[in-house]
Amino acid sequence: MSASLIPAGMAVATHYLDLAGVFSSALLGGAVARTADLDLFGFLVVGIISGLGGGVIRDVLLQHGTPVALTDYAYLVTAIAGSVVVFLIKISEESWNRLFTALDAAVIGFWAVAGANKTLAAGLGWLPAVLLGTVTAVGGGALRDIVLGRVPAVFGRNGLYATVAVAVAGVTVVCSYLGVPQVGIGLGIALALVFRLTAVHYDWNLPNGLDWQPHSRLASTVRRRIDPATTRNKEEEQPHPPKEKP
Repeated sequence: MSASLIPAGMAVATHYLDLAGVFSSALLGGAVARTADLDLFGFLVVGIISGLGGGVIRDVLLQHGTPVALTDYAYLVTAIAGSVVVFLIKISEESWNRLFTALDAAVIGFWAVAGANKTLAAGLGWLPAVLLGTVTAVGGGALRDIVLGRVPAVFGRNGLYATVAVAVAGVTVVCSYLGVPQVGIGLGIALALVFRLTAVHYDWNLPNGLDWQPHSRLASTVRRRIDPATTRNKEEEQPHPPKEKP
């Protein structure tokens, strides 16, 4: 895999996609902070973690230098700006929910495309690009939820959140291999918006744990294999047949 799949001019587009993802994610973090009734400092912390978390995880895993969020001040400033906007603006909960869903879809597109392109530009192959594109998209939100003591929304009942990120990163990688990375940007973001909004509207979700249960005999066999001592005890408790007299 060669870094030539991503033209030099694409670095600028990826940079702005990164910043767009930071701002949108910080807005979402601020919305969650408002729901949790946090103060200004809480807004800033949650917004910065939400805005920068996914990108920092990506850059650390790439081991391609210091995470860009620590070297380019625009990232931190953008995350703070998104947090402050939500701190200052108060609108109805219904309006926030509509905005939250749209921003959520946009964030998936921005981050998944940027993460996949950065991974390809670092010289890695298609599988790491899809993986890190997905991690970039969902990492900040997962860290935000962990900090707030919640089960990360990406783990279930989330309108195919991670699935959309995988699909967008995959489309971005395919377009790069076909020599049209610019098309991959537009197509990836459009796919994120359509796929995510449709999944939320129709309440599409991946299945939870299935209710299938093995046959009782199979379950008994498994238990005996797991705890052979129990089997020995049961065998010892069974009466032995009387010995025949000679």
